[in-house]
Amino acid sequence: MTERVRGNYAHTIYASYIGYITQAIVNNFAPLLFLTFASEFGLRLEQITILTTLNFLVQLGADFLMAQLGDRLGTRPCVVAAHFFAAAGLLGLAVLPSVLGYAGLLISVFFYACGGGIIEVLLSPIVENCPTERKEAVMSLLHSFYCWGHVLLVVASTLFFTVFGIGNWRILACIWALVPLFNAFYFMAVPIYPGGSHEPLSMGQLFKQKIFWFFVVVMVCAGASEQAMSQWASSFAESALGVSKTMGDLAGPCAFALLMGTSRALYGKFSEWLPLKGAMAGSAALCILCYVLAAFFGSPVLGLLGCALCGFSVGIFWPGTFSMAAGRLPGGGTAMYGFLSLAGDLGCSAGPTLVGTVAGAAGGRLQAGLAAAIVFPAVILFGLLFMVRRRKAGAARE
Repeated sequence: MTERVRGNYAHTIYASYIGYITQAIVNNFAPLLFLTFASEFGLRLEQITILTTLNFLVQLGADFLMAQLGDRLGTRPCVVAAHFFAAAGLLGLAVLPSVLGYAGLLISVFFYACGGGIIEVLLSPIVENCPTERKEAVMSLLHSFYCWGHVLLVVASTLFFTVFGIGNWRILACIWALVPLFNAFYFMAVPIYPGGSHEPLSMGQLFKQKIFWFFVVVMVCAGASEQAMSQWASSFAESALGVSKTMGDLAGPCAFALLMGTSRALYGKFSEWLPLKGAMAGSAALCILCYVLAAFFGSPVLGLLGCALCGFSVGIFWPGTFSMAAGRLPGGGTAMYGFLSLAGDLGCSAGPTLVGTVAGAAGGRLQAGLAAAIVFPAVILFGLLFMVRRRKAGAARE
């Protein structure tokens, strides 16, 4: 059995799928327990907010370090260590807060954020380097597993809390920790392709490529387009559209994640007939429409439709940008994926921040914040159209 795993790159892709489920767990499990943390450990809202900020900052730091050191340290040791970090953080949630209180929560978040950041940087190049065809399809399907992991986490955790009670959340943390723990040993056995045949670019060479900075801008806008809606969907549905919290959560963030995964899986299936740039441009146009529906129409039905469909529209932004960058910069290596992940994470912070800031200035009207966020998919759309126009102009001159 072990020999079959070692020589089969399908297992490498399966392990990468589980890796993205792991990332979904470490990013979204603690937020399900924020109110529980507040009551059980006597935390203020600012202290809860710091948990999210720490997770984001540590993942940014991991992105940056892996961009510089990933190729030197080696892919397998880093990806295995990342899963052990994630497992340690989740197990820490079950143990450390009872001993150290709030400090225990911070330590646990630090460890699983390290794992999540490294996983985010490494999984895409691992799968990109596998000797497979239809790279865009494989990459899109890979990233869909983050969405499936998010939906699985929410549904399974809700069922657990319903049956066993929220007070047993420590047991559930230990159960979820088994996922990265298993995958750490899985990654010890699967084959990892050493990389492409192209000469790797140094960081200096990478930074001199104008197209690299184009992809950086697209990644910032991809992360912002996704999280500007995702992070505010529940609050928007409840406060601006007047629906119940349960309906808001199901029709907002849960439907968003489900449709985002669906779009990635569908592109993975039909990528042979859908050119990537055209699919991304069409998705950007749909994303603009979704923000318009949410921001400018007072109808709860249209608003919720905009929230949900936005998940479908942003689905291929992130994996599609990775695939385009790999095609145009084949020697980019881990450094390229690391800096693109860093750009995407910056966008994930910038998008919700812009929505919240503009909404606050507009007297708490989230519609105003969502209207401002239209700038992000608009930049992606016009950037892709400009890129296609330049390439056609260059081909005509030749």
